[in-house]
Amino acid sequence: MSTEQSETSPEDVNNRSFWMPGNFQRTVRRTEDSFQACTDIVSCFQERARVERQYAQALSEWSQKWRPVVDSSPLYGSLLKAWQCFMSSADRLASLHASMCRALVAEDGDRVRTWQKDNFHKKVFGGFKETQEIDTGFTRAQKPWAKKLKKLDKARQAYHKVSRREHLVREREAHAQGNPDVNIDKQKKLQEELQLITQEADKVRSRYEKVLEEVNRYAPRYMEEMESVFDQSQDEERKRIMFLKQAFLSIHQHLDVTTDESVKAVYSGLHNTLMSIDEQDDLRWWKNTHGPGMPTDWPHFQEYTPEKKPKPKKVKKEVTEAKEVMQVETESIEKSVMIGGVKVRALYDYMGQETDELSFKAGEEFLKIEDEDDQGWCRGMKDGGLEGLYPANYVEVV
Repeated sequence: MSTEQSETSPEDVNNRSFWMPGNFQRTVRRTEDSFQACTDIVSCFQERARVERQYAQALSEWSQKWRPVVDSSPLYGSLLKAWQCFMSSADRLASLHASMCRALVAEDGDRVRTWQKDNFHKKVFGGFKETQEIDTGFTRAQKPWAKKLKKLDKARQAYHKVSRREHLVREREAHAQGNPDVNIDKQKKLQEELQLITQEADKVRSRYEKVLEEVNRYAPRYMEEMESVFDQSQDEERKRIMFLKQAFLSIHQHLDVTTDESVKAVYSGLHNTLMSIDEQDDLRWWKNTHGPGMPTDWPHFQEYTPEKKPKPKKVKKEVTEAKEVMQVETESIEKSVMIGGVKVRALYDYMGQETDELSFKAGEEFLKIEDEDDQGWCRGMKDGGLEGLYPANYVEVV
């Protein structure tokens, strides 16, 4: 069995060779294969686009689900901001992955489809014009060669047939010479037959060699014509490969989040927010909002103040007096709203604990120039221009 394989293997290799008749079809089919590859590429990355869209939707749904929980969590201060930043980062990433989905479909998919339409021209009865051109070129170049190979094969078979007969006659003649049972006439007859078959074999061999020489003489021309058509096919295939390379690079650019500045900004901002978690600020806010720093009306001696009886008012003056009261209140409010801030009055003494805090005494008046932040602090300014932070619940609007 192994001997048969070793004998037939070279023939099988030769039969698969590009130069053998009909074997150029593998090269011709590249056009249709490339067309199908373009279709598969579009379908492949459309599915990837759906994956990106689903991921973006999942991120958005996750953020929407957990945002109320985060906002109402017992965390506070910079720690709460850090947790909330994960939600906002997820929303930004969802937007980025949604844009990746749009790019894969609207840019990359449309680019491949457009190129496919412009470079593969379908025929009315099936197939492509480019395929027909290459197939026709190969067929025209190979037709004379195929005829010569057919003629050569016929001459080879004829030579092998006569050689087989010659071999059999030679064996019979040799056997007769060493056999005393074979008479002389029969030996002469075998010798004559051997002589005739040998002459015929020489003629057939000469004819076979002549055909082979003719085939070998035509081979360079055949190779030149076939390579010319093959080079044409290679040029078309080179364009396809170059285009698909650019298409793949474009897809890679859209999918490569490691070079996307927007993604870097999301994670950089998240990292900065996490690094800004400050236990001192958070503990100070808790102390002033829920701890010893809270304002308290400590027990103190209170003098008795008799209640004043309201003076009877005449009915006719009620409307006039009400108008006067409203006017006074309006003027008072207008006076309290000053340029650059709102006038406030300290309810308690406060001694600033940090360099950026404002100190004051109970009853002291100054301007509030910034509203209360999420940690319960306002910014104020005294008459001398000194600015600083102070607890919002230590003052009241005048």
